[in-house]
Amino acid sequence: MSLKDRAMRGLQLAAALSFVATTATAANIFVVGGKPDDPFWAVVKRGAEDAGKVVEAQGGSVTWLGPQNYDNLGNDAAELIRQAISQGADAVVGPDWVPEAMEPAFEAVTAAGIPLIIYNAGDLETAERLGAMNYIGSDPYDSGFAAGKYFADNDLKDGVCLNTLPGVANVEAFCKGMTEGIEENGGKGDVLPLPATSFGSSTAVAQALKGYLLKNPTVNAVFTVGNVDTTSASSGIMQAGKTGRVQVCGMNIDPSILENIKSGNQLCAIDQQGYLMGYLSVSILNAKVNFGMEVPTKEILTGPAVIDKANVDVTLEGVEAGVR
Repeated sequence: MSLKDRAMRGLQLAAALSFVATTATAANIFVVGGKPDDPFWAVVKRGAEDAGKVVEAQGGSVTWLGPQNYDNLGNDAAELIRQAISQGADAVVGPDWVPEAMEPAFEAVTAAGIPLIIYNAGDLETAERLGAMNYIGSDPYDSGFAAGKYFADNDLKDGVCLNTLPGVANVEAFCKGMTEGIEENGGKGDVLPLPATSFGSSTAVAQALKGYLLKNPTVNAVFTVGNVDTTSASSGIMQAGKTGRVQVCGMNIDPSILENIKSGNQLCAIDQQGYLMGYLSVSILNAKVNFGMEVPTKEILTGPAVIDKANVDVTLEGVEAGVR
């Protein structure tokens, strides 16, 4: 394409965006997600913000709401949902982490006639029960199951799921999926529940796992529910003197985890492709508010994707771009 053609195409695109911006109804979209320093949620937020560039071009806005910690997650997240309603949200995105605490707030969203998408935690049945448009995300049970099967396929048939957020629906499903995935493929699985205050605490997670491994010497596989805990688990394995004999696979990715997979210090990771969760949720709600559009595909799955040595290099390229 010549420089002239590129310039003309740019002018045409600018004109189209200008037309859309002046004819669309501005959508003020509120996105409820994880806490600010959570690496996984930083990627989801990036996806929401990238989709928000179109929202802003059309006169709208995207507002991110996240708790400061996970100590009282269900009630805190429910309050954020109600905050979105009180601040005049035209559309809401949120995860159904703790159904008994959060679902009354989601029901208040749909009762007010505000379009809702459930993402990250939940499923299509949950979305339909709450009156939401759709569920977007990775199926948490399938994510755990993929890890359990991967362990068994690699002759690691005694595994434990390290649950640092007990009671959180998608985390419980991660662990159930892992144990059933390994058991259905000839192994055995267990769950080690820890207080929610241990999530992201390297010392607490490492010490708990060290003690568990010393009491259960046949365990050779550990599954974690988040990338921060994955790094902590590796430390616990080292402290137990079991480096090389116990392998780790965890939910979510970041540069250090991918480098560990590349070097052989971690077996695998399960990617939910959080960027797509944020990007697709905001984009679909913006089209709904502005133009009455709906995507007919119900339940849009963004994962699970197993990351191991075979595909770690291309995944690193996505991380460098800030989208994985």
